[in-house]
Amino acid sequence: MRKKTFFAITSIFLLLSLSACGGNNNSSSGTTSDLTGEQLFAQSCSSCHGADLKKGYAPDLDKIGSKYSAEEIQDIIENGIGNMPKGVLKGEDAKKVADWLATKE
Repeated sequence: MRKKTFFAITSIFLLLSLSACGGNNNSSSGTTSDLTGEQLFAQSCSSCHGADLKKGYAPDLDKIGSKYSAEEIQDIIENGIGNMPKGVLKGEDAKKVADWLATKE
């Protein structure tokens, strides 16, 4: 009985954790919001990457601009990489976040 309870709780936690990334964004259709790249990041990315870009469980992004160009970051946002799901943000919203993150060196 303990194993079943543990498995159920672990499964629920994992499901909620994975759905948190990119959750609550209104740009799944590629529409442009009035938010800045920093605001879009806070809304859609910080739950995994951390509000300060480095205290989440996903990779640190505080120096991402020294590794990737804005275009490469946008591609990662739109198409995913590793455990990051694709489509977290799309279109102009993905570009705004990518442009903002590209300044982080």
